[in-house]
Formats: sequence, C-alpha cells, structure tokens
Amino acid sequence: MKSPAEPRKRTLSLAAVAAIAGLCQSPALAVCADDWLSVSELDDGELIELHATNNQLYPITLSVIVDGGTGVPGVAKRISKTIHGRQSRRLMVLPGGDGIADGDIAISCMWTIGSQDAAHDDDHVYLLPYAGGSSYRVLQGFESNWSHRGDEQFAVDFRMPEGTSVHAARSGVVVRTEDSWEQGCWNERCDRFANFVIILHDDGTTGEYYHLKKAGVLVEIGDRVVAGQQIGLSGNTGRTASPHLHFAVYRATRQGNSQSIPVSFLSANGIVYEPRNGHYYFATDKQNTGD
Repeated sequence: MKSPAEPRKRTLSLAAVAAIAGLCQSPALAVCADDWLSVSELDDGELIELHATNNQLYPITLSVIVDGGTGVPGVAKRISKTIHGRQSRRLMVLPGGDGIADGDIAISCMWTIGSQDAAHDDDHVYLLPYAGGSSYRVLQGFESNWSHRGDEQFAVDFRMPEGTSVHAARSGVVVRTEDSWEQGCWNERCDRFANFVIILHDDGTTGEYYHLKKAGVLVEIGDRVVAGQQIGLSGNTGRTASPHLHFAVYRATRQGNSQSIPVSFLSANGIVYEPRNGHYYFATDKQNTGD
C-alpha cells in the first residue's frame, strides 16, 4: 500500500494570514506554501488576484478551492492547473475591499507531480522493478480488494526482503526522494514515514517506488535514469504490514491528486498485462531498454 507522500494539502483562513505574512516578508496570502508550491495574493483594493508559483523544476498539477463560508457569501471557486517548473500562473480573481478582510475565507490547495494532460503510451512495456533473473511474489495486483482501489487501482505490491535491489521500470528523471525514515506499521499514523523514489517520465506520468529502507535511495533529484538501473533498496517503512515494494505509474488529476494507470511488464516468460495476487514473475536479463 502506498503511503500518501502526495498530494499536499494546506487549508488556512484570513485570520491566519497576518502571522504568515510576517514570516514570508510579503503582503501575499502565502496560504499554500511549501518547497514546491506557493499561492499568493495581489490586492489592489478592489480585486484580489490569486497567483500560484511552482518553486521546483518539474511540472505540478494543483487544485485550489476558495470558500467564503458564511462571512463572505458568493465566494466559492475551484480551479485546477498544471504549472511547469519555475513558472507562475494567475489562478482566479476575487472581490476585494474591506468586506473580504472581515470574512473567513478558507483556501485549500492540493498538488501532485506531473501534468493533467499527460498522454500515456499504453503500448509501452515496463520492466519489472527488480534485478534481472529474480522473481518476487505479488502480494497485491491490480484491483486488489485489500487496498488497491480508487487511486491505487493499478498499483502492484511485490513481497521483498528488506535490502532487495529496486530497479527503474522505465527511464525518466528523479524528481522526489525520501529515505530518512525507519518506522513502519499498519496504521494511518505511519503514512508519513514511507521512503520513496518518484521518477518523472517523458510523457508527464510518474513511476513511484514506495516503502524503501532507511538510507535506501541510491539516486539523487535531477538524475536521469534508464530503465533497469538500480535506484534503491526495498524496506518496510510507512503504512505497511510486511516488507514489500509498492510500484505504480500515476497520472495527475484535476483534483490535484494522482491516479494509477494500467501498465504491462516485460518478464522472462513474456508480457504480463495484469499482475495477479500470489504469482511470481521473473525479470528479464535485458535490464536496459533505454526507454
């Protein structure tokens, strides 16, 4: 099961803005601020423009909801956009004036890496995410009743001893990693302790590898990796009942979330179109497809 390292969600009201503005050294509503995303306000006294900035080099898709509640009736808007690396975009325009400051406006943001316009090549065949000649039991395949539903519908969990070599299933750029945690448990409180590698593919989808061991990431952000390259070591971190690797390919959605998509795998015995619970699949010795 994947622990939700993404998307990120921030919710604040205007009552909290004064404190934040002091920290940000800006008159802006920096209510959705982290290392990746900043949402800010430009207020000319009559209208308020909300702008979003992608602080990193890689595309993100975000969803922003502005709700005026009872204090500012009529203010309820939602917008979704993909923002490319180091770019800013205007999100929406709201009524300004003293009335808006007296109300309680809640701004919620969710974002994920990748483009909502990503067009996945469904004919592309992925490598199995482990070393050639080895095989591992599928704990959960596509549409497993245990936890592979909804966003995780097309994820695969491979049972692996801790420290097993994890390999890139497809070429791409490493855009996000975490390997500082060592905790794991079957409880939502352990969600945030998952170690992972996220690789952005050339078509705007992401390949994501979860539950790696502490200090088990062997690549760095910005690295270009090729299919078959070793990228990490499996573990038992985050929300997990036993050591395993969670792998899936995701497309960003308009809700600022990510949805797994079905992919096929190259095995030593042919193409696997739907990994099944309890089955073992031998990885081909051909470890570098260049794609």
